[in-house]
Amino acid sequence: MFHIFQYQPLRLITQKSLSSMCLKLMLSRPVAFAQIWKSWFSSHSLLGKKNIILMGPPGAGKTTVGRIVGQKLDCPVIDIDDDVLETTWNMGVSEKLQDVGYEEFLEEEGKALLKFSASGSVISLSGSNPMHAAGMQHIKKNGIVVYLDVPTTVIMSRLKSKEMDRIVGLSPGISLKDILQFRKQFYKKWFDIRVLCGGDIAAEVVAEKVLDAVKRYQDSELETFISTRSRRSGRSMEEDSHKLYFSDVVTQGLALDGGLFVPERGLPKITAEEWQGLIEATYIERAQVILERCIHPDDIPAAKLAEIIETAYGENFSCSKIAPVRHLAGNQFLLELFHGPTASFKDFALQLVPHLFAYCIPRSCNYLILVATSGDTGSAVLDGFSRLHDTDKQRIALVNFFPEDGVSPIQKSQMIGCQKENAWSVGVKSDFDFCQTAIKQIFTNSDFTGFLTVEYGTALAAANSINWARLLPQIVYHASAYLDLVHQGIISFGSPVDICIPTGNFGNTLAAFYAKMMGIPIRKCICASNENNVLTDFIRTGVYDLRGRKLIPTFSPAIDILKSSNLERYLHLIANGDGQLVTKLFNELENQGQFQLRKDLLGKLQQDLVSGWCSDEDCLAAIHSVYSTTGYILDTHTAVAKVVADRLQDRTCPIIISSTAHYSKFAPAILRALRIAEINQNPLSQLHLLSSYSALPPIHWGLLETLKKTGNGDHQVCAADMTALMSHIESLVQNHFM
Repeated sequence: MFHIFQYQPLRLITQKSLSSMCLKLMLSRPVAFAQIWKSWFSSHSLLGKKNIILMGPPGAGKTTVGRIVGQKLDCPVIDIDDDVLETTWNMGVSEKLQDVGYEEFLEEEGKALLKFSASGSVISLSGSNPMHAAGMQHIKKNGIVVYLDVPTTVIMSRLKSKEMDRIVGLSPGISLKDILQFRKQFYKKWFDIRVLCGGDIAAEVVAEKVLDAVKRYQDSELETFISTRSRRSGRSMEEDSHKLYFSDVVTQGLALDGGLFVPERGLPKITAEEWQGLIEATYIERAQVILERCIHPDDIPAAKLAEIIETAYGENFSCSKIAPVRHLAGNQFLLELFHGPTASFKDFALQLVPHLFAYCIPRSCNYLILVATSGDTGSAVLDGFSRLHDTDKQRIALVNFFPEDGVSPIQKSQMIGCQKENAWSVGVKSDFDFCQTAIKQIFTNSDFTGFLTVEYGTALAAANSINWARLLPQIVYHASAYLDLVHQGIISFGSPVDICIPTGNFGNTLAAFYAKMMGIPIRKCICASNENNVLTDFIRTGVYDLRGRKLIPTFSPAIDILKSSNLERYLHLIANGDGQLVTKLFNELENQGQFQLRKDLLGKLQQDLVSGWCSDEDCLAAIHSVYSTTGYILDTHTAVAKVVADRLQDRTCPIIISSTAHYSKFAPAILRALRIAEINQNPLSQLHLLSSYSALPPIHWGLLETLKKTGNGDHQVCAADMTALMSHIESLVQNHFM
């Protein structure tokens, strides 16, 4: 068997002599001693007996990078091609390939890998090693696999310049590009860490990135979460003894102090070079890269995360681009976020989050998900959790609260029709703000939550946008939209764009701001409100004032919201993590109905955000105007954003308007905007009438099928009373889990 073990000269020195040497050095040159010891300890604690295994396509630079990493760690460097394969075969790799052919070569290569063993080394794999499952399983047991992810066009350019002739699988009729694309599936299967490598990046820089990535992989302590209401300086005893990680905040949802969870050290940064490496990537590939940076592999390993993302977006969306960007007019572009199964942007999170949740929760406990919705979340969360495996459905149930008279008829039909054996919709005789506030109060009611745990073995969790996991997929589509504009040649990378979003709970806008923090060149986030414009007033004045405000039902019900929960996360951010200030502000809002920002914080806010609102009349007029000039039908929320964008944009850069829902969900308002005199009250008839217009985009497939199958169905209705809501929850828990 082929063995290479780490050679450590310090082991040849006796403990006594080593101690004497260290003492002399420490006394004579204390600074030098500290630096040497720190360097030695860092290198050996990073590697230990584990190997760093570099994987990637031919031309990725594995050999060169491996040598540099080995030099920095002062450890053996092994190149599988040169040091193992050619030594084992007594011939060159290209000669062996020519001698035995493609399939036999892979088998022989795998056998050589199975006989190989090493410890504390940096290993550079061949480009085809990952295609042999048994060989990779063997070498991965004692190593951390680092995938050098280089754009295909860069690899092709490198290989062409080097005139490489030993690419396994290359033959007449099979292009190099096809081979590189085919191999990606194997790289994705085996890696622990991905390192993005652009076209002109130096090997020395890649080596540093490899070391940084390995350090992150080995230290999840750096990626903890805190509440937006945590103390600014000094951790509490509870926080010290119970650090929270991604898997914790996914399942817990809301912090015990009533705040929202945020990463303690902020979001990861992605360099301009790394973003540019994603310009040619698919939506799923972009999602994998971004979410890998935001979710530590200790919480969800990269391979499992990739599997979850493929499941969420692979077949459930009607458009292959998942979130396509369409030119509307002038410098305005639409980000179409309605191609998921329930026709709204909520599908991006809620096709993904159920699988994240099921993976993260302990197997020993049942979970009831509580959701409050102003329209689109309900059907999206019901659909998402209904796609879990049957074993997961037995331990995860969901109840969706919505304002009984505060959603569109089609939205209501859809929510009722999406009920499953583990998921129910409950109409509440109040508005969305009551539903959302009630859920927050239930989560912080320790007597009730403790009773459910003791009596029924059931814990509560949240799937609203207050849950941190809900925000991450939204960051992806904002970043992807920008990259699509670059890919289409509309802008070059680094050129700014504005983003205009119909804004209710502030989660979608916050996600765009997070994308900006991670390196996407977004200039301004434009918040578009309907007549419930408390957020617009706040952005302009710094005063969040709910006194005397009553919710106004509009044609854009998903943003009929007065309390924007995710605003708390944004304020925590611009206040530099001052949880005491955030607590003070939201206590004032709760007790006095208002709060006012300090002048310096208002200045920061107005550098990031611009706001405007429009009336129902202007919303319908915009729908009619756009359809008349382009043949495209906007939904009512997108029309709100379109009106505000027209008023506020300065036309010096492109503006991306988030099209958050399909117009099919709001058929009565759309038909009214199109000036149809008589509107049938049956939702299915309304959709059939809309389909006769042959407009863009066509009628949504999933919505039409849902209405055909289910009609209105039955659902429970509850009074706007906390005791009644808790009684409903207990009854559902008892019936499902007992």
